[in-house]
Amino acid sequence: MNEATRLVVLRHGETDWNVGQRIQGQLDIGLNAHGRWQAGRAAQALADEGLQAIYSSDLARAADTAAALGAVTGLAVRPEPGLRERAFGCFEGLSFAEIQQRWPEQAQRWRRRDPDWGADGGERLTDFYRRVVDTVLALAARHPGQALALVAHGGVLDCLYRAATRIALDAPRSWTLGNASINRLLHADGALVLVGWNDAGHLEGGRDDPGA
Repeated sequence: MNEATRLVVLRHGETDWNVGQRIQGQLDIGLNAHGRWQAGRAAQALADEGLQAIYSSDLARAADTAAALGAVTGLAVRPEPGLRERAFGCFEGLSFAEIQQRWPEQAQRWRRRDPDWGADGGERLTDFYRRVVDTVLALAARHPGQALALVAHGGVLDCLYRAATRIALDAPRSWTLGNASINRLLHADGALVLVGWNDAGHLEGGRDDPGA
């Protein structure tokens, strides 16, 4: 058995588009003031975690969240495009209501979590899942026995939860993907194991996350 790699996975802090329930996908939307506060609180919570590397999606909302962690740990943030959010093509920039109005059939397939569906110009769910899981397994294999921070997006976290718990892609989601939440996984022998999920104790006293 190979040495287990400890993965501390963060969702980025809040953005105005989270608040407005607009699809960000791979559009490069930055943190709002509350999101920057969340990033700082998450960084402080992980300051003594013993991390040995930080990898982040190269989209600004994740990279800026990771930068706060890098500042308190002294670790350089390594950009990793494989940790980007799912590409949503023509859905990006639109609210849920606007998507339902413009493309009701596509919106239905999206809500059903059809694994073979992708918005025009975007990624199919199966392709997105494979990209995310392959990226994380490769990163973990690169650091056996170490502790890594991965800073990414809600969709990425959803994929990792499903991979670690063996839940199907089209199964309804019953777990939370909070902004700046701390989530813990182990990687051993080519597989992910869930340790803890959606720890938001470091955000107590701040406004609850309203985003999706």
